[in-house]
Amino acid sequence: MEAGDENRSDERVEAEGSSVGEAKWAAMKQLELAYPGLDVEQVQFEVLSEGEPTRVVARADLSAWREAEREFDWPDEPAERVRELLRRVTAHLGLRASVDVEEDEEVLRAAISGSELGLLIGRRGQTIDALQFLCAQAAYRGAGERKRVVVDAGGYRERREASLRRQADRSIADALRYGRPVELDAMTAQERRSVHVYLRDRTDVETHSEGDEPFRRIVITPVTLSGGRD
Repeated sequence: MEAGDENRSDERVEAEGSSVGEAKWAAMKQLELAYPGLDVEQVQFEVLSEGEPTRVVARADLSAWREAEREFDWPDEPAERVRELLRRVTAHLGLRASVDVEEDEEVLRAAISGSELGLLIGRRGQTIDALQFLCAQAAYRGAGERKRVVVDAGGYRERREASLRRQADRSIADALRYGRPVELDAMTAQERRSVHVYLRDRTDVETHSEGDEPFRRIVITPVTLSGGRD
């Protein structure tokens, strides 16, 4: 991307791909990194060469984009605030992704779909957990009543939930087999709550958490050792 000051009215990038469509998409992604929300209708493409690879140049008219940014107001509806925030984050990260938001009486859920979402999820979900917290704050800023906000990417939450349950089941088996407390891996507060809820109806073991964040862990103890205390 060519260097330029923030007042320039156009931008030009070159990109390549295995086809004209792929090269155009690559050029558009470059522009969206710098100008989230830029409409493809504000961009003109010129094919420089076809073959392997195909090269294109994209010229963006930034006048409409700058005017829209100056006049932009965050939506009033929590769901639309979350959608807009996630749309801008994925654009800044250069991800080819779509955002779907739905809500019921208790929960507002946002699901991000696309490829190569690992950057958005982060190690052990740390990035998407932080993004979820940010969305919750943005959605209900200044509001008295709030719903729980859940942000997922590529089905990560469901896979992680299944993994936590398998870990808990294995740990229960070990605790009962060897008659001793068993520690699970360190988890976030939300993950610990999920495991506690999953195991709350068990009568042969009890759970509690030990340690300091971010290394706080769940400990599973056979009831025969704990005396059945809460």
